[in-house]
Amino acid sequence: MARNAEKAMTALARFRQAQLEEGKVRERRPFLASECSELPKAEKWRRQIISEVSKKVAQIQNAGLGEFKIRDLNDEINKLLREKGHWEVRIKELGGPDYARTGPRMLDHEGKEVPGNRGYKYFGAARDLPGVRELFEKEPTPAARRTRAEMMKEVDAEYYGYRDEDDGLLLPLELIYEKQAVAEAVEKWKAEKEARISGAGGAAADEEEESIYAVERDEEWDEGNREQTEEEEGAHTFIAHVPVPSQKEVEEELVRRRKMELLERYASESLMAQSQEAKTLLGM
Repeated sequence: MARNAEKAMTALARFRQAQLEEGKVRERRPFLASECSELPKAEKWRRQIISEVSKKVAQIQNAGLGEFKIRDLNDEINKLLREKGHWEVRIKELGGPDYARTGPRMLDHEGKEVPGNRGYKYFGAARDLPGVRELFEKEPTPAARRTRAEMMKEVDAEYYGYRDEDDGLLLPLELIYEKQAVAEAVEKWKAEKEARISGAGGAAADEEEESIYAVERDEEWDEGNREQTEEEEGAHTFIAHVPVPSQKEVEEELVRRRKMELLERYASESLMAQSQEAKTLLGM
């Protein structure tokens, strides 16, 4: 009996007894904010919702709760945040302050929205759930395409290969490969020559190679119109097979052509006819 008496004297028991005696029963929050018509009660329900959201946000930070529990908590938090917004609208309708504009947004900032899914937020460990982490990973920004004007700024003489020889490395390499190519060409020519001689039966093996510059002498050709270059040791003789006019003949021909051009330009037809008639009489 003494034990039951002690339980009845505790503070909680006395508080509960006082509520029952006064007829006060704990009032439940209305399901719809529009059902509340008193501003103090609307503010009380808003504060109650904020308290519940704070507790659930603290719980969802624990990643050991399990995937399903974390998803349920995250859904409940989003549901409470939407309900808080409804009560803030109702408080404004009843003449209270506009909490949507002036109220603290600490709870909203703790959540993170998925790009393209406005309104639903992920809190705490929910952001690391499978399938959610990938949604927050940013795609690499594509490289900006360069315009034609920007690319033309880098086009210079080096772009076209005019400065490839300035480093002093290309010319020696080209010289080496050039010598190799010449040596290969000479060896190929010699091999073809030997094959050609052996195919002819060896009859022309001792003959000298015919010179492509050799010119046979024409005894009937006029010796006065022949022009030869200076002979050097081992050099071949070059002969002109057409008559070459002298400098004086060239000058006389140019003077004659100039006279004819002036006559055709300035002389009248009658004067030209008289000149032609005079030439005919003189036998010119």
